Amino acid sequence: MSSPISLICNLGPAMEAAFAAVGIASAEELRALGTDAAYARLLRAGHKPHFIGYYVLEMGLQGRPWNDCKGAEKARLRARFDQLKVENIPETDPLDAILDEIGVVPAPMRE
Repeated sequence: MSSPISLICNLGPAMEAAFAAVGIASAEELRALGTDAAYARLLRAGHKPHFIGYYVLEMGLQGRPWNDCKGAEKARLRARFDQLKVENIPETDPLDAILDEIGVVPAPMRE
């Protein structure tokens, strides 16, 4: 039997929907993947990286309240989060990033 992700401490419908969109449909699957692998899927799918969301997930998978993350533990998680971003967000040309942000799309290729 599978449980909804929103039953995990700290995680609500928005996180449940985000994980469902990347193929993680249950609390059991999320727990089996762990924080880093699950969050990497979000990043590779184009979700904007948010450190708070990352450590809220980590605390939730440990059954701890989100605001329990402090000090040295938070610093270690920040280092892991930063490494995940480097490994899972494709490099973008700065001009392309600006054009994407303002909604400019590339012209179709002509033969």
